[in-house]
Amino acid sequence: MMLLKLIIIFLLVFIFFNLRNFLKLKLNRKQKFFNSKKITTFNKKNLNNWMNLTKKERYNLTKQDSLNYMDKRKLLLDEIRNEYKKISRKNSEGNIKKK
Repeated sequence: MMLLKLIIIFLLVFIFFNLRNFLKLKLNRKQKFFNSKKITTFNKKNLNNWMNLTKKERYNLTKQDSLNYMDKRKLLLDEIRNEYKKISRKNSEGNIKKK
């Protein structure tokens, strides 16, 4: 009976240490990913930083860049549409005054 308790305690301690080491590795990986978000433009100087990222990190960064590009594009299109509306209103008002 005493041997069984000892084995159970040993197993629990073993699982605890393995779990702790596993979580440390995960946290280090997340910190690396959050630090890598500082890369905004890619050139010869930071190409090595880009290549040192994992495949998933590179994918997430390109996905984020794509979303940022789409947001900028939508804003630009809205500005163009608003400008076109202003110009068309001015033209329609000018045509009414001439008649």
